Amino acid sequence: MTTTVMTPSEYARDRGITEVLHFTTNRGLLGILSTGEVFSRKALEAAGKLEPIRLLNCRDRSKDAAWIDWVNLSISQVNKWMLNRSRSWHQDEDGVWWAVLAFDVAILDHTDVWFTTTNNTYPVVRRGQGVEGLADMFTDPMPWGWYGYRKNRRHRAANQPTCEQAEVLYPKTLSLEALTAIYVAEPEHIDEIAGWVCAFLDAPTVPVTCNPAVFA
Repeated sequence: MTTTVMTPSEYARDRGITEVLHFTTNRGLLGILSTGEVFSRKALEAAGKLEPIRLLNCRDRSKDAAWIDWVNLSISQVNKWMLNRSRSWHQDEDGVWWAVLAFDVAILDHTDVWFTTTNNTYPVVRRGQGVEGLADMFTDPMPWGWYGYRKNRRHRAANQPTCEQAEVLYPKTLSLEALTAIYVAEPEHIDEIAGWVCAFLDAPTVPVTCNPAVFA
C-alpha cells in the first residue's frame, strides 16, 4: 500500500492559499528587480553593490538575530503590524513608498523553509517545517505576544493564519522565478515599476496592480 504524503504547497492550496507575500520599500524593490532576488538581512549586508539604495524594512533585528539569514514572508495577507512599524520608521523620508510582492505557493516546498505561528521574536512562537509546521500556523487558539495573550480564528478566513504576524522564513535569497504579481497602493507607482522592469533585462514581467486594500 502506497501512502501519499501531502506537501506544504498542496496543503496551502487545499486551504485556498494562493499567495505568499513580502513587503518592501520602493528602494528595496529597485534592488530586488536589479538582482532578480529578495535578499535576507544577512545576504543584503554582504551585497555591497546595493549599499547606495539600501533601506531596511526593520531597524532592529536583535530580538531574532539567529534568523537574519532568512527572508520574512506572510501567508495570504501582509503582516500589517510590521508594515505599519516600517511606515512609522520611514515617515520623514521623502519619496519612500511600499510595494508587496506575491509569490506562488510552490516556494513553500523549498529546502529549509520554516513556518512560525506568530511574530518570530515572541517567546511563545512555535517554529516548524513541512506540512506540520505550516498547519500549526492555523491552530485555534494561538498564543502570541508577551503576556499570555491568545488569538482565535473567529474572524479569520480559511487561507489566513490564526495570528496575522505569523511568518514564512525563506533561506538566504528568494529568486523572482516564482513571482506572480506586484501590488502598489498608488496608481502612479505602476509606471515607475514598469520603467525599472524595462531597465533590467532579466526582471520578470508580472502584473503590477494598484490595490490599496493589500496595505490597509
